[in-house]
Amino acid sequence: MTDSTPGPTHLAPPEAIGGLRRQRLQWARLYFVCDARPHGDDPEALLNAAMSGGAGMIELRDREHPRNVIERSGHTFRRLANTYGALFIVNDDPHLALELRADGVHVGQDDMSPAEARRIMGPDAIIGLSTHSREQIEAAANEPVDYISVGPIWETPTKEGRPATGLDLIREAAEIAGRAWFAIGGIDTENVDQVTSAGAGRLCVVRAIRDAADPRAAATTLFDAVDPAARAERRR
Repeated sequence: MTDSTPGPTHLAPPEAIGGLRRQRLQWARLYFVCDARPHGDDPEALLNAAMSGGAGMIELRDREHPRNVIERSGHTFRRLANTYGALFIVNDDPHLALELRADGVHVGQDDMSPAEARRIMGPDAIIGLSTHSREQIEAAANEPVDYISVGPIWETPTKEGRPATGLDLIREAAEIAGRAWFAIGGIDTENVDQVTSAGAGRLCVVRAIRDAADPRAAATTLFDAVDPAARAERRR
């Protein structure tokens, strides 16, 4: 009988995993959040497009599908993240993250506390936290998190009921965040220059890639907007 258990998360020895994950976080400029069955399809093609276009982090966020469907897709996320040397994050469920051998978990202000997520996942895991105000950005400095998201800049159906923060919060984050942070909320290939001009050096998107006619091209455009080498080339 063939063993279908997923392979090791990384080729590095166990004692190096935390450092490798954090190095990958520092490299990541584009973060793609995706549900288990985007548009009812298997996620593999879309994830391939996103990561080949520059996404260095992928997150499985799904509160609609049955657990077995989410788990099955999660194994695809893990396998492809390994292939591309990307980070695989699970939304709001550290127990599922451990089951899927994810690199970490992302929690919101109203979800499990970062401290509890850290306790469950251990010191080597990547922990992310959503922030929506200057006060929350400042408070995150005292939490056991590796990165934060900042927004939503513009209102978005993926965060229904969450008021937009506007670009001013991006400007504040650029001054005070003090750690890796990702601008999020309504960002796409048409408005990304506004976001980077406000000070964002990392982006987190859902629809801009998931709903694009050409997801790889969309990912490439977004990545180029925040890639330091690409930006330097444009300014020459």
